[in-house]
Amino acid sequence: MKNNTPSDHTLIIDRLETSIKLHNLNFILGFLPTGSYLVGGYIRDIILGRETEKIDIDIVVPFNAIEIGKKIADNIGSKFIILDEKREVIRIILNHIYIDIANQVSSTIEGDLCSRDFAINSIAFLFDKKCLFDPLNGLKDLENALLRTHSEKNLLNDPLRILRCFRFVSELNFKIEFNLITFIKKNKEKIYLVAKERINYEIQKIVHGANAFDAVLLIKKLNIFGTDSLSEDSFFLDLEKINYVEFKQEEKENFLPLFFIAQILDVASLEKLKFSKTEIAKTKLLRKWHFLLEKKNIAKFTESDRFALHKELEMFLPSFIFYLPQNLRLDWLHRWRDKDDKLFHPSNLLNGDVIKKNLKIKDGPILGELLQYLSKELAYKRLNNFDEAIYKAKQWIEQNAPKCD
Repeated sequence: MKNNTPSDHTLIIDRLETSIKLHNLNFILGFLPTGSYLVGGYIRDIILGRETEKIDIDIVVPFNAIEIGKKIADNIGSKFIILDEKREVIRIILNHIYIDIANQVSSTIEGDLCSRDFAINSIAFLFDKKCLFDPLNGLKDLENALLRTHSEKNLLNDPLRILRCFRFVSELNFKIEFNLITFIKKNKEKIYLVAKERINYEIQKIVHGANAFDAVLLIKKLNIFGTDSLSEDSFFLDLEKINYVEFKQEEKENFLPLFFIAQILDVASLEKLKFSKTEIAKTKLLRKWHFLLEKKNIAKFTESDRFALHKELEMFLPSFIFYLPQNLRLDWLHRWRDKDDKLFHPSNLLNGDVIKKNLKIKDGPILGELLQYLSKELAYKRLNNFDEAIYKAKQWIEQNAPKCD
């Protein structure tokens, strides 16, 4: 597999200089000392022709990164942050552009580039000479869509880089070199040495990528998160047997990330890695209804069962589709897309205020139960209009309201 990336240095440099002008970054150059260079994802994405909303620019200077960064920030009135005072790493934030400036660590540019995570991020553009410097053949890796590291120590220096491999699979459709796969297998547990928030951030990037399926499949095959229940728990599905073609693009973007997260992490891991309460709650509901389906054929669900399922899963039902029998999935998806389907989108002809005004009842459990009943009647097409709803509400109250002696 190859990407359509330009191998001609002149063409790449033209693209770089055009992008620098486009983002009004020329003002930076006058503050940079001789020997400064551009490196990292900004170059990689320009070579790949990849556009991102957030622009991340990494610049390495021979010395005085903090002083240089402060002068630039003061000159343009942008936000200035010191990320690492000891190593002199700063960040300038200008709208959607993030500029990180750091001191060169090694005695040579090549030494610095050899310490970066992957070869595709170790391509430098030397400002003085207006040329590319690619000692690790990162351009060739970009052309071959291959992820490779110069040294495994580089990944161990920040084990999050192990997880970042899967982000490049997801976002860039890259393959991971065999030796790197072997290294990942041996060192995957070191990911947990990293701050939980950083792990969470990478997982979100992975499951939202254009090729998330391939990345998640690989994560499952390698059991990256060491979840024993992945092979034992029926909740975790064989992703290779799932057909996603029925999903519209918007549905893939909105509902597959939750499905993928739930397929690589159990609830305990979600809590440990500080996933949001909403994501954890949704995963618990997916698991709840899956296990009910395991115990009881959906054809034998009562009206109340089905109504409760759709009420609880309405907002993210496509994330649940794959737990259904194959013959039901497409029909359920079509019905869920129909916003007028009152079973798949429970609603009501009356609200609490109207009921309280017309039927003289107060807030409390009885009102809640009545609203639930009316919504279910509407879902199963036993209600057609406001008057019928009022009539049924009166009947229900007569039968269910507590009697006073």
